[in-house]
Amino acid sequence: MQLCLMIEGQEGVTWPQWQTLGRACEDHGIPTLLRSDHYLNLDGAHPERGSLDAWGTLCALAASTSTLRLGTMVSPASFRHPSVLAKLAVTADHVSGGRIEVGLGTGWHEREHAAFGFPYADLRTRMDVLAEQLAIVHGAWTSSPERPFSFAGEHYVLDELAARPAPLQHPHPPLILGGTAGPRAAALAARWADEYNTVFPTIDEVRERRGRIERACADAGRDPLPFSVMTAVVSGESDAELRDRLGRLAEKTGADADELRASPPAGWIVGTVDVAVARLRELAAEGVSRVMCQQLLHDDLDAVALLGERLAPAVA
Repeated sequence: MQLCLMIEGQEGVTWPQWQTLGRACEDHGIPTLLRSDHYLNLDGAHPERGSLDAWGTLCALAASTSTLRLGTMVSPASFRHPSVLAKLAVTADHVSGGRIEVGLGTGWHEREHAAFGFPYADLRTRMDVLAEQLAIVHGAWTSSPERPFSFAGEHYVLDELAARPAPLQHPHPPLILGGTAGPRAAALAARWADEYNTVFPTIDEVRERRGRIERACADAGRDPLPFSVMTAVVSGESDAELRDRLGRLAEKTGADADELRASPPAGWIVGTVDVAVARLRELAAEGVSRVMCQQLLHDDLDAVALLGERLAPAVA
């Protein structure tokens, strides 16, 4: 199982901090850095915490790193026209030399959409938009002068697109879909995705959701998708280190450090290295191919080093 770093960009992460995180990942052997794609702090309590644009950040990181894979988890379909998203991803793919991954979803934070003027429809309509975006992004990436791509849907119309340049990665950058593996999401994943991700799941939820994705893939006549998890991982080499990290996390989030340790939110992995490794191995035993380790203390480079040098080798 692979471990990668997941950073919530809407928590006020500055460009110098992004640069430092990219270097830390490469220094400590973390293969992939993923970031959220939000424009607004989500809890409503910290409006001072801003967010740089996800794809602008990834293009810049692509130019300032050499081995690190980079991607979104996930880009809302409501933020960008699919042709714009496809072109941004291809641009980042070229800047990085082929190190880009694209997570795509419906968008879910209504207040964020209202603040920035993005459309926010009912869930069924958002799923319709996502389905069209998946077809268009894939079609743009695989189009050519010899095989132009056209599309006529309820929300988008494209006429004879031959997008150039093509992505560097063949056949295209990996597409990641995620959620709770409901019937329509599972069918879309089986049709278009290269990986399915679920967030903050219990072991039972991993088992159930992975089973639904496998059944959808079987119905679509393809092999099962790699199945991944995104969750918070808060660990420490010693009990004292863990207590210190939980204290800083509690201060940042407004939680109680003792409660975070005694009764962490569902799906979180909290404990010293041996405890965290045991939890990660449980996920691996359920067929989880990688864990996107959410790091809310984005300036805690010791935690990045711990992830790359202690946790990752123990579950590889």
